Amino acid sequence: MTGTHTTSSDPTVDRESLPVELVDEQGRATGVLPVADAHMAPGRLHRAFSVLLFAPDGRVLLQQRAAVKTRFPLRWSNTCCGHPAPGQSVTEAALARLGEELRVRAELREVGVYRYRAADPATGRVEDEWDHVLIGDFDGLPDDADPAEVAATRWLDPDHLDADIAAAPEDFTPWLHGVLTTARAAR
Repeated sequence: MTGTHTTSSDPTVDRESLPVELVDEQGRATGVLPVADAHMAPGRLHRAFSVLLFAPDGRVLLQQRAAVKTRFPLRWSNTCCGHPAPGQSVTEAALARLGEELRVRAELREVGVYRYRAADPATGRVEDEWDHVLIGDFDGLPDDADPAEVAATRWLDPDHLDADIAAAPEDFTPWLHGVLTTARAAR
């Protein structure tokens, strides 16, 4: 299926209806479900990815998730994230989402997997993800982010980010700290 899936760049596509790949506790594919179904309580473990872009000075690019997001809206998070289509390369999917959400390009490399589970008390949805972490280098600010995906962007020093997450965890997505830890271990 690589290269044959529909992406969110088509405004007529409901992202919640797109398929995600279910996985077992070792990350092996076990089936397919629509995004919405995989995130309904109690949640189903599925493949995802999180991208972190770093500036030359080591700062990390964050995005504030759009208000219309069905999971953790308006929280600060990693540069971008999403779900590869079943059978799609994680890197290919991450590059596509980076372009769709922030309208930027970067070379990415996968640096690990962060397994997490988190319920969103505001929406009742559940994240249960085998999250592939990818990093890349980028300089500048995205100037044409998709407002349906991104409310704002900002650069932040990772050490300050750790302190901010500790001081106000409700302002950040619950996976951000683990994704950042995974990425920093590889840098």
